[in-house]
Amino acid sequence: MMHELMAAWAPLQGVALALALGLLIGVERGWRQRDEAAGTRVAGIRTFGLLGLTGGLAWEAGRLAGPGLAAVIVGLAGATLLIGYYRAAVRETELSATNTIVGAMTLAIGLMAAAGQGVIASAVAAVTVLVLASRERLHAWVDALDEAELHAIARFGLIALAILPVLPDASYGPYDAWNPRQIWMVVVLVSGLSLAGYAAARRFGASKGVLITAAAGSLVSSTAVTAALAARLARREGGPAVLIAGIAVAHAVMLTRVVVLVGVLAPFALAPMAVLIVPAGLAAAACAGWLLWRAKDDTTESDGPPPVKNPFDIVPALLLAGLVAAMSLLGRWALDAFGNQGLMVVLALSGLLDVDSAIVTAANLTPGTLAPAAAALALAAPIAANTLVKAGLALAVARGAAGLQAAILLTATVVAGAAAYPLLAVLFG
Repeated sequence: MMHELMAAWAPLQGVALALALGLLIGVERGWRQRDEAAGTRVAGIRTFGLLGLTGGLAWEAGRLAGPGLAAVIVGLAGATLLIGYYRAAVRETELSATNTIVGAMTLAIGLMAAAGQGVIASAVAAVTVLVLASRERLHAWVDALDEAELHAIARFGLIALAILPVLPDASYGPYDAWNPRQIWMVVVLVSGLSLAGYAAARRFGASKGVLITAAAGSLVSSTAVTAALAARLARREGGPAVLIAGIAVAHAVMLTRVVVLVGVLAPFALAPMAVLIVPAGLAAAACAGWLLWRAKDDTTESDGPPPVKNPFDIVPALLLAGLVAAMSLLGRWALDAFGNQGLMVVLALSGLLDVDSAIVTAANLTPGTLAPAAAALALAAPIAANTLVKAGLALAVARGAAGLQAAILLTATVVAGAAAYPLLAVLFG
């Protein structure tokens, strides 16, 4: 008996979910139109609930009586929506197709829920409500965009949504060194992180101080932030302790960013990598905290943020992809010719230019080529090289005691990571 009841209830589950999701969308639509006079609202909570239910019933009708009946039900519901939209268009001076589009989506969500795609239907309904509820914020954000930022978003869409999905996920070229999708994935990841840094810098600006702009700018380039703050140290613009703390914060954010990239691109090396990176990050954070404690009475803020540019020029993205491809090939050749030692030299040299390309080079190696501990060391080499380059840059640009202090701070993070090597050998040796 229980089995028969469950079998009878199974089709109703999808229809019930269709109704629930329609009501969920209808709550937002009804709240949005709550101030409109009775009789002038095109659709509210009841209408959208019924649209979801109609979609669910249309699927069940099609399953029982053929797709023709389902098409008739959906067609009648769609015609009703169009009539309502036409009446609203005649009555209102401002035209919006949102209700009609959302109504069509609610029908589709109801169909999907009844068809057994409840997870997808629920996710689409939740995202729909979130987008609808964010109307004011989205409009304010669009109004604040300038032309350069609009182009940046369009280019990111090209990089992430148009190019990446069509690239093959397979190995090509000499030594099978090139995986187009993996190579391009780093462009997407770095571009996304850069967009976040650009948006943060634009949102907070210099008024929030050196630390916020340094942290945001380091998502684009911690080396650029180090150079900018070292130049301010040389010109004595602002308190030295705060500016050097900004360099430490930018470095700590860069190390965090590296951990994220390794977790996405080379997860097999994440745990041993963390053994080396976490002490370096803690050292950078401790130095920043100590410098800020020293400068607690110094409220000087930067007159302008580090030179964080809009990162979505397509040429740098292509150059990065080319660099990754070249270093992947060179890394495979070095591994084949000289073993692990040759690969680490290549990765360290690549880290002088770009840490991300070194990470992708290691990530593109054939699984099992390097043990996790060896991979962690191979990935740590370019990070150490890049850090020492920044230390030399700070010393050369800032000069004097402040430049020396910034260089010592950065070098200390390399020492902290190297000091963790015995623990790496014990845990993963």
